[in-house]
Amino acid sequence: MKTTTTIKEMSILRREIAGSLGFVPTMGYLHEGHLSLVRKARAENEVVVASIFVNPTQFGPGEDFAVYPRDPERDAALLLKEKTDIIFMPSVEEMYPPGFDSWVRVDKLTQRLEGASRPGHFQGVTTVVNKLFNIVRPTRAYFGQKDAQQAIVIKKMVADLNMDLEVVVLPTVREEDGLAMSSRNTYLNPEERRSAPILFKALTLARERCKQGERNADRIRQEIISLITGNPLAKIDYVSIADPDTLEELSVLNGPALASLAVRFGKTRLIDNILLD
Repeated sequence: MKTTTTIKEMSILRREIAGSLGFVPTMGYLHEGHLSLVRKARAENEVVVASIFVNPTQFGPGEDFAVYPRDPERDAALLLKEKTDIIFMPSVEEMYPPGFDSWVRVDKLTQRLEGASRPGHFQGVTTVVNKLFNIVRPTRAYFGQKDAQQAIVIKKMVADLNMDLEVVVLPTVREEDGLAMSSRNTYLNPEERRSAPILFKALTLARERCKQGERNADRIRQEIISLITGNPLAKIDYVSIADPDTLEELSVLNGPALASLAVRFGKTRLIDNILLD
């Protein structure tokens, strides 16, 4: 396994690769969710590249960029165990040199949900992912369903800009109690951690109500809200039942839908989602 911290060296390594390349972009502090993406990339490609970069431009003022968990040595050991070929681990200065002033933006899809709650977040995401795609030039790039809106936005960017790669989205990996794996779970204190599985319980309730024949999306939203607000530690940011392609809110369920939510437990903001069909 090779580790590089510069764009120039990554570009040289890329030119030496003739076969298919699977790419897993991460912000590090890896967990089983990330590793499931690496395994899929390993199974489908001749070469696997993972990036570790905590991207400052997708964090807003007062968010957790400075304290976001980092452990590059542990991450490298995990990636080595999964037979990753190359780790690309650039610095902030390498990715955003002095005078950097070019941005990539996807408009409509980023005006809702996470985009509405975190202004500027997706501009940072799409810009850094675009840069990483240009540097690594993958055949396939792998993302998790937990960040559903991010995956939808990136697919839109790839299609609109005619990028020659496939975006692969894999199911959310969960703890035994249903909590979606996330690097930010480490922020939760023991009491908050015990409360956090209420998110998956609420989403599972939505799926069950859909299976039972409920087609009124507003009614399902209210049942989700009622269940979550029954937990005194949970503070809802948003609850959404939307079209899985456009992210427009639905009033009636006539086909597939994406149920998603963002909830705070103390200072920790968690997101999760589930597909309704």
